[in-house]
Amino acid sequence: MNDMDGYDSEEEFIDDTQFEDPEGFVDDISEEDLVGDILEQAPKESDSLDTVIIVDHIPVVGDAKLGKLKTIIRKVFSKFGNVVNEYYPMENGETKGFIFLEYSNASDAQHAVKTANGYKLDKNHTFAVNSFSDFEKYQDVTQEWVPPEPRPYKDRGNLQSWLLDPDCQDQYLVVYTDMEKTGQTFGAVLQHGHTAPNPIDKRSNWTDSFMAWSPKGTYMATMHRQGVCIWGGKDADGKLERINRFNHTSSQLIDWSPCERYLVTYSQEADNNPQDPNAIAIHDIRSGQRKRGFHAGTARQWPVFQWSHDGKYFARQQEESLYIYETPSFGLMDKKSIRIPDMKDFSWSPCQNYLVYWVPEVKDTPARVVVMEIPSRREVRVKNLFHVSDCKMHWQKNGDYLCVKVERFTKSKKGVYYNLELFRMKDKEIAVDTLEIKDAVTAIEFEPNGSKFCVVHGESPRICASFYQLQETQQRKVELIKTLEKRTVNTICWAPTGQFCVLAGLRSMNGVLEFVDTSDMSIMATDDHYMATDIEWDPSGRYFMSGVSFWQHRVDNGYFIWSFQGKILQRHALKEFCSFLWRPRPKSLLTEEDKNAIKKDMKRYQKMFEAKDKMSMTKASKELIDKRREMFNSFERIRERHREIYEMQREARQQLRGGVDTDNLCDEEIDEETFEFFVNEHSQVVEGSVSTED
Repeated sequence: MNDMDGYDSEEEFIDDTQFEDPEGFVDDISEEDLVGDILEQAPKESDSLDTVIIVDHIPVVGDAKLGKLKTIIRKVFSKFGNVVNEYYPMENGETKGFIFLEYSNASDAQHAVKTANGYKLDKNHTFAVNSFSDFEKYQDVTQEWVPPEPRPYKDRGNLQSWLLDPDCQDQYLVVYTDMEKTGQTFGAVLQHGHTAPNPIDKRSNWTDSFMAWSPKGTYMATMHRQGVCIWGGKDADGKLERINRFNHTSSQLIDWSPCERYLVTYSQEADNNPQDPNAIAIHDIRSGQRKRGFHAGTARQWPVFQWSHDGKYFARQQEESLYIYETPSFGLMDKKSIRIPDMKDFSWSPCQNYLVYWVPEVKDTPARVVVMEIPSRREVRVKNLFHVSDCKMHWQKNGDYLCVKVERFTKSKKGVYYNLELFRMKDKEIAVDTLEIKDAVTAIEFEPNGSKFCVVHGESPRICASFYQLQETQQRKVELIKTLEKRTVNTICWAPTGQFCVLAGLRSMNGVLEFVDTSDMSIMATDDHYMATDIEWDPSGRYFMSGVSFWQHRVDNGYFIWSFQGKILQRHALKEFCSFLWRPRPKSLLTEEDKNAIKKDMKRYQKMFEAKDKMSMTKASKELIDKRREMFNSFERIRERHREIYEMQREARQQLRGGVDTDNLCDEEIDEETFEFFVNEHSQVVEGSVSTED
């Protein structure tokens, strides 16, 4: 007893025997089940290892340069997280070529291993970065070599088999929806035919939004919630086969490298944190491996990256710098960006590694258009411009010419006028011609493989389309070929083979189409596709498509196929038609000598092709007749089946109608009476005689 409060102490009051386990009791609850959350917080031996990385292949330097080396290493690796400790092993007064870095947490260390591995410090030093915990894993590797199991080879077949069509007919892709009934999106790959397209592959819910061909037509991409799938070749049923898939949740936009080696995807919903940029991802199409991720940044247009013609470089503009990356390392070219203050826009040449950019005027410094060679960064050509409001660049497809449309202020700065600065990119010194146009310029387009170009200028109702040619003679002038005045046009579309051009008034201009032969500037045809929103030539230049997309106009959806002369060949009304894309063709394997030889023998080939065209039309007519005959026979079979049912139900009908055979009521004789009455009389004198007409 406690003399002060009269109570027993706590130890004396509690009976410990009531908490004892009975004899033979076995506890079946583990500590992990009981206090697992607390045990997870207990320190582990691996915690200290996961935060440490080993960087190999660093420069071997002495004490004099060690401080500079540490500064460089900290600059490279501090952007992945907080480096709390670093250790540089030394031997004979020099570093040993590897170092240890410790981060504050394991996630930063993993990010450093993932991103910095393969980082090129200079020509002689490329970092090899590994986690320290990996060494324990590799220590336990058995010395006995076990050959890996070879991955089964899956033959994709000929991915360009679609080019082997005997009639050289091109394929195209159509996307349409059925939101009212099924809510599904349909995709169909069709092959153009003389009278109707031939179906290659058609699937419902093939894509969640849109579909697209690769630049050379080898692959087709479909968009899905989980990422992007690419298709190509053909399976046993002759349909497109899935080649690969790329995980990038909620991908909304895609872009291809010109060489079809890489696929760029963009997802607005992707995690875009500094530790793991993932808004823009670049994938290797063949292996499916993600090569690198990027932040979207402040980019407002797609594609964010622009590729060089051979796919060796890709570049983006960010703030006042131009970032050029190289493949296949996907590292920054020369490990530094190109600082270009106030740069507005840039583009690559379609045929060589030239990059062209322009900067506006700043105080007394004129605006400049600069042609830069990559990777040397040498400025090949600079054009100074004054009183510049804006610039737009337009390339010829072969890269022989570049047109820079310059919008300039007048001296009073109350109005604007336009200059076209025409760069001859094949010249040694890149000569520049200047063409002044006082009217507002709304469209410019080069002939794909020639020296002609078309300019749409003026305002409604005085819109003109002027055709020019860059002469290659000694005078090297810009010659005006012809101006077509008072035209309804806002879009120029050249045939891929050149010579033929379509002047189109799309959308608000009610789909007016004018087919022009620029060899003699004759108008082959003028027609319209009401409210047309899209136009496109097929790769051969033989056929032309115009369409009304459901995405832009809610009624009259569908597409027309025209000949190059402006004759409608096929009309396809398709409710909720969304998009139409001809399948691109790769570059021809024929040399210029081969093409010239074919042109010389064109008369001999012409007779052969005319005979083949007649056979094709006869075959198409026969197919149409057979199709109609089959439809008629099918109707006759349905009619005969219902006639038999009708006869079987004759007695039942008579019973229901009180024994009256109502089927033969119409067979009773009908009396017919004819009534004649006077309508009109007209008299006319012809050469003195009178003729009367009733």
